[in-house]
Amino acid sequence: MHSLANIDAFVRAVEEGDFTQAAKKLHLTASAVSRRISRLEEELGVKLFQRTTRALRLTEDGRDFHARCQRLLADLEDAKESLSRSREQPAGRLRVEAPQVIGQLVLAPALPPFLARHPGLELHLTLRDTVVDPVAEGADVLLRLGRLEDSRLVARKLGTARLVACASPEYLARRGTPATPADLARHDCLGFLRDGASTDWLLREGDEALRVLPRGSFHTNHGATLRDAALMGLGIAWLFDFMVARELAAGALVRVLESSSRESRPIHVLHPPAPHLPARVRVFLDFVATLFPAAKGR
Repeated sequence: MHSLANIDAFVRAVEEGDFTQAAKKLHLTASAVSRRISRLEEELGVKLFQRTTRALRLTEDGRDFHARCQRLLADLEDAKESLSRSREQPAGRLRVEAPQVIGQLVLAPALPPFLARHPGLELHLTLRDTVVDPVAEGADVLLRLGRLEDSRLVARKLGTARLVACASPEYLARRGTPATPADLARHDCLGFLRDGASTDWLLREGDEALRVLPRGSFHTNHGATLRDAALMGLGIAWLFDFMVARELAAGALVRVLESSSRESRPIHVLHPPAPHLPARVRVFLDFVATLFPAAKGR
């Protein structure tokens, strides 16, 4: 029977990318981690890694076994928590997936007090904008910005994020303030890149829906960088309201075309179905629900 210590060493090596970093997390030597994985490979009768001088790469058997091991260790964490649920002390590894802009601008700044309240948690936060299968990835919680498609997951709506057009006071003093969507043709509009192309801005003039292709001197696929470009006076940006709430309140950015900006996206937190949620998941769900107070009821 495969030792859990060997399996844990294998999973850690995959997560960290090499034996040395895995050894640090496990408080072992790199050679001890290597021996554990070698014993596991001997028991299984397969190679789990393709070892090179530069990196570890999973074999096809290794990828399949890794997915199964993640589920095994997650189940073990759940079993351990169920025994200590009466103490209500969340503990163990919590894997969270989130879009980059939410992770960087909303989650990360709020994490220090959350982790201080729950010292038994080990939070693994992955930021990416691609949709993943939480079961295959071993994720406990996912945040989603936009329409949901996966009905297998339990979803809780956190609120609605509205897209707003905004610019710095310096830019507007220099270039003027657009009064209608048509005025944007005379402005630098900062574009958000998706698959190499700038995305349209959906605006309204009266009852008419308008799609505006941003044209300006700067375009990027990184939301926080787009916000920073607007703060530096490079042009007008089209951003989610939660990204610029503090800047708008402080006057560092100013909303324009307010009556024309009506596009929005729902924000959800999701988790795989479970008869009893582990305490580590429950406290995170409660925590993340407090991060979008301005979006409630919209």
